[in-house]
Amino acid sequence: MGAVLGLCSAAQMACCLTSAACSLCCSACPSCTNSTSTRLMYTIMLLLMMIVACVTLAPGLHEQLKKVPFCENSTGIVPGNFKVDCDQAVGYLAVYRICFATCLFFVLMALIMLGVKSSKDPRAGIQNGFWGIKYLLVIGGVIGAFFIPEGQFASTWMVFGMIGGFFFIIIQLILIIDFAHSWAERWVSNYEETQSRTWYAALLLSMLTCFTLALTGIVLLYVYYTKPSGCDLSKFFISFNLILVVIASAISILPSVQEYQPRSGLLQSSVVSLYVMYLTWSALSNSPAECNATISENQQVTITFIIQLSYSELRVFHKSHDVFSNFFPSCPLVISGYGSVEGDGGEAARGAGDAEAKVVDNEGDGVAYSWTFFHVVFALATLYVMMTLTNWFNPSSQLSKENVASMWIKITSSWLCIGLYIWTLVAPAVFPDRDFN
Repeated sequence: MGAVLGLCSAAQMACCLTSAACSLCCSACPSCTNSTSTRLMYTIMLLLMMIVACVTLAPGLHEQLKKVPFCENSTGIVPGNFKVDCDQAVGYLAVYRICFATCLFFVLMALIMLGVKSSKDPRAGIQNGFWGIKYLLVIGGVIGAFFIPEGQFASTWMVFGMIGGFFFIIIQLILIIDFAHSWAERWVSNYEETQSRTWYAALLLSMLTCFTLALTGIVLLYVYYTKPSGCDLSKFFISFNLILVVIASAISILPSVQEYQPRSGLLQSSVVSLYVMYLTWSALSNSPAECNATISENQQVTITFIIQLSYSELRVFHKSHDVFSNFFPSCPLVISGYGSVEGDGGEAARGAGDAEAKVVDNEGDGVAYSWTFFHVVFALATLYVMMTLTNWFNPSSQLSKENVASMWIKITSSWLCIGLYIWTLVAPAVFPDRDFN
């Protein structure tokens, strides 16, 4: 299936300037749906922009980048009385401008797609077609952004980046917790249906592996990020998060929780515990130098973000209604036309019966995902990429490790992760009349 989607998307990228051209290009490919191929194309766009941003941080391009327009006699004052100039931060400034243009594109698309209910809307052509124009628009925006004088641009855009990046982390937390629940429920269901010891052994082994890795992570954090005297804040973060994961694990097996969620258990807790330890490491990697003995996480950002973004596409835009409404039952997220997701198969099946239909329009009766929400998430993802690549605002092309603002944002996200997980455990008891299946 991935090869099929790749072929369709490659055909779209190569020759799609209109919806009609898109259908003509993809007629040589096996059938695929509009909703799927469109999301893949936007994902490719974001990944390409991310790769370009990574390239600008390469040390070998430092001297060449100093010749770009915004570097000419351009300096700016940023918080902390740090003076930014292109001798020190040209890669950092370039990443800001690339992500600025990309983020604005997704914000514009989100505004254009407000209120779209189905592909019969005239705006559907903009969402699902005109790929050549859209890619050129982003490229032109990036080029234009390089002409923005520095002044207060970096300090102002940094504020937007930190806020947007933080919200994207929250979305990732929800997806991780949803993944933990889905994984455990699927395997427990398989065990209950087959009574196979293989599934039971797999459940037990997965749980023990995750807990072992989390415990190992805790030990390593104490070893590399604390000292016998000093580093009290780092000790507090590690110890407090350890206590939180123990509490969450205990809650997951309480009889009152098991009554409403019989498949809730330690496998979910182990996955969440492991992710919380990752967030703790990520936060401490930006701690003050005297308590920081390891490399910055930015060397792992590309792979980590690709995995996160891929999972976001699979979960947020396919099960966003279930995931978000279950987390916040008193204020459910309404996704226009979400009911048509279950009908996707029917539409696709009808389209697949037509030998001429290679690109199946599966959103004629209703959109398969909220188009506006999709672009909002991608705008936030762009800001997250920008902040991570620049080490959450550290004006240095070498991306040094210490960054107090980044440390607090990430450690706060670890606490939110535990809080959201505990909420998923107790919510069925708090709202007994609501279906959380």
